[in-house]
Amino acid sequence: MNFSERLGIFLQRTVWQRRVGSWEHEASPGLERVIEAVVAIASVGSEDRVVDLGCGSGQVALEVAPFAKSVLGVDISGRMVDRMLERARLERMDNVSGRVSALETLSLPQGEASVIVSNYVLHHLSDASKAKVVKLCFNWLEPGGRLVIGDMMFGRGATSSDRQVIAGKIKLLASKGVGGYWRIAKNAIRYLFRVQEKPVSRERWLAMFADAGFEAIDSSPVVAEASVVFGRKPQAGSATGSGG
Repeated sequence: MNFSERLGIFLQRTVWQRRVGSWEHEASPGLERVIEAVVAIASVGSEDRVVDLGCGSGQVALEVAPFAKSVLGVDISGRMVDRMLERARLERMDNVSGRVSALETLSLPQGEASVIVSNYVLHHLSDASKAKVVKLCFNWLEPGGRLVIGDMMFGRGATSSDRQVIAGKIKLLASKGVGGYWRIAKNAIRYLFRVQEKPVSRERWLAMFADAGFEAIDSSPVVAEASVVFGRKPQAGSATGSGG
């Protein structure tokens, strides 16, 4: 891992350690809809062993836990993992466990999970790290296992759909007055220089799933800036996919 990647992990851990107290109160209606879509598409059953990548304080992990055999929540912030486990204890969910790790350096046994989910996390990673994590997920899933990712999914303005998303975000923030204009300026810097937030288009995500070896790949738009992409690891003996 190079210096830039190590620095990125340090900065992300610092940000999310600080946000644990406020994160549960920051979810927008749009984000809530993406969470609902990820949970619905994951369709977790009683024998499923679920891994939630970037679990935060448990927005997805605790939604699926009542239906799953087990849930492992992974997050770069130890405070976030502690908060998730605290909430699980309060809800008497004894099938929830946690691990503190950056996703780029996470190690799990091959075939450990039957379902892997991630929500509004991977846009913080570099494009190379996004692709790496998708390939790791392929290895961590059992044959027939499912990967479901909800995230910001738009590109750099090259397409009309990208430009529509960007214009909509600017219009929404501008309607909030001075504070909104400040957020426009801050987000513009992040977007132009790919600092902290590095979204890519839905098409790029579909290609990453295909390159990793997934089959039955599809996507579902949820709100203007966000979609869910999902796919299945081929059953043992299938000619499709080679793993990563």
